Amino acid sequence: MNQSLICKINGVDIVTVNREGEIFVPIRPICDALAIDAKVQRRKLASDDFFNSVEVIMTSTGADGKQYEMTCIPLRDVYGWLATINPGKVAPEAREAVTRYRRECYDVLYEHFSSSMRRTIEANNAEIDLLKQINSAISDEKEAKGRRRKAEESLSKLRAERLNPTPSLFIG
Repeated sequence: MNQSLICKINGVDIVTVNREGEIFVPIRPICDALAIDAKVQRRKLASDDFFNSVEVIMTSTGADGKQYEMTCIPLRDVYGWLATINPGKVAPEAREAVTRYRRECYDVLYEHFSSSMRRTIEANNAEIDLLKQINSAISDEKEAKGRRRKAEESLSKLRAERLNPTPSLFIG
């Protein structure tokens, strides 16, 4: 298992652990950086159906350089877990950053889902406009066919009259 430093939060090294190609993050260093109780967070993860299914216990190097069994979650899920942390329960110096992070998470979620809805509405409106254009073209074609039919009938009458040797005065 390879371990890599990804950042430093409040002076605490945050590392990832690569296990068979999947990247995990030990939660304890993050808890230490935010001055929240790691045991409480482990219990919270264990009681959550989603996090319970993705958390693993892995050996990782602690801040003191020793090897420890640590609760880890996949890197892709860390951001969701961090959004569940109550800013009122973190160290005062981390409170503003946690609050800002949560706001950013909510903004990203809103933008993702509202953008998707906006794109759907735009696509629906574009489809409606195209259907109106098709309907208009069909109406134009029907009118054109009607005008053509009338013109052809008039032409036929004209030809018939021209080819008829009987003067129209005597047709009764």
